[in-house]
Amino acid sequence: MPVFRLDSKLVFPPPSLANDNGLLAVGGDLSPERLVLAYRSGIFPWYDEGLPILWHSPDPRYVLVTSQLHVPKSLAKQRKRELYSIRFDTRFEDVIRACGETKRPGQRGTWITDEMTAAYVRLFELGVAHSAEAFDETGRLVGGLYGVSLGTVFFGESIFARAPDASKIAFVTMVEALDQAGVTLVDCQVHTEHLERFGAEFWPRTRYLRELARRVEESPHAPPFATRTDAARIKAP
Repeated sequence: MPVFRLDSKLVFPPPSLANDNGLLAVGGDLSPERLVLAYRSGIFPWYDEGLPILWHSPDPRYVLVTSQLHVPKSLAKQRKRELYSIRFDTRFEDVIRACGETKRPGQRGTWITDEMTAAYVRLFELGVAHSAEAFDETGRLVGGLYGVSLGTVFFGESIFARAPDASKIAFVTMVEALDQAGVTLVDCQVHTEHLERFGAEFWPRTRYLRELARRVEESPHAPPFATRTDAARIKAP
């Protein structure tokens, strides 16, 4: 399959044309309009520092249905100890920067570049990107995650931890809040063992795109975050 080169036009090729690794296109920009269009189309940016913007749509897709969240017994015990307080949308930029600083096995550098950080901070300011944060008893930020929320889908982007189970507890708390608010699906993008233990599963891309098209048009019955998601403020085709 060819990899498409994007220009200034706000358009993506069909995700079904992605290559075997999920790579679909290169180039374009990280404007709010293009990012929202990408997520609505089942596409996300992921590239290493120093490379052009790379757009992906993997097959299969790894997802978590919020009502099917599984909390392992060991983690449930840790939550009962109340070692961390969990908040939403209070330290978004700190969360994304901490995710970018986290060293991950088999990964050189970070894909969360300054350009990427600025783009998602802008989405946060528009009420489309959100974070969950874990604080210890001293008030120190010790874990968290961030992503994008459209319709009844939350698109998880990255996660970090500076204390045992902090990010896991933040994730579980966020998924529970999403479920209570009527957000039904978390797009995890790719498989990890942690997500598998929480109940995530593979969907063929065809199923994912079909469900995505319906769910991004739905409205949660309650705002799950401190700020209400308002993607309508971003004009994208």
